[in-house]
Amino acid sequence: MSMVLRDIPKLMDEPMNGLDNQGVQDMRELFLKLKEEGKTIILASHNREDIAVLCDTVVEIDHGRIIKEEHTA
Repeated sequence: MSMVLRDIPKLMDEPMNGLDNQGVQDMRELFLKLKEEGKTIILASHNREDIAVLCDTVVEIDHGRIIKEEHTA
């Protein structure tokens, strides 16, 4: 069972909120490491810098509808 759960994409909602600069850097490094390992993380964020650094695909949603989808990698 743990092997099945390990490969399920993770949803992170504004994970950098409330972190100091070092905390943000640590989280970015963790997410990039997981990305290198082929893990999928769904990141909900309003921070464009975090999105630019971390995301391969960006989907903008407004009132529950996809209004823009961009593949950056």
